[in-house]
Amino acid sequence: MADLEPGANGNGADLNSQPQVSILAQYVKDLSVENPSAPQVYSWQIQPQLDVQFNLNVQDAGESVHEVTLKFDISAKSDNGAHFVVDLSYAGLFAIQNVPQEAMPPFLLIEAPRLLFPFARQVISDAVSSMGFPPLMLDPIDFASAYMAQIEAQQQQGLNGNDQPNPTEV
Repeated sequence: MADLEPGANGNGADLNSQPQVSILAQYVKDLSVENPSAPQVYSWQIQPQLDVQFNLNVQDAGESVHEVTLKFDISAKSDNGAHFVVDLSYAGLFAIQNVPQEAMPPFLLIEAPRLLFPFARQVISDAVSSMGFPPLMLDPIDFASAYMAQIEAQQQQGLNGNDQPNPTEV
């Protein structure tokens, strides 16, 4: 059996040069909950139309640290008026070391939001139920498809000679 040097793995590469990703924190960055038609809304017998919009933003938060923010704008409206409005910005701080530059956008725009989504979904569900409505359980988001759509849109804009959008926003 061969002896291994401290700090080395089986193939002789230093563990400090291996890709490392950790979640340093996750948090509600901003939350707005509105019940503008209370108390009348509780007597309405009409099902509201739900509009869910999301946006994704990535920014540097320090050396090898990135903040990934999921922003949700949700409204439930009917002919009677607005049932509720929820705006949530849910963020996470990710420390990333020794990850190749070409792998950063896919991680930050697919994997990081995928890790954050269940927690943001729970905050939204709790906020809606705290207003007296049934909990709102958002369907999972396919961040990989959103990322690929963004890449295709950038390629189309590049072919048309337009400025390309920021690669860290979906």
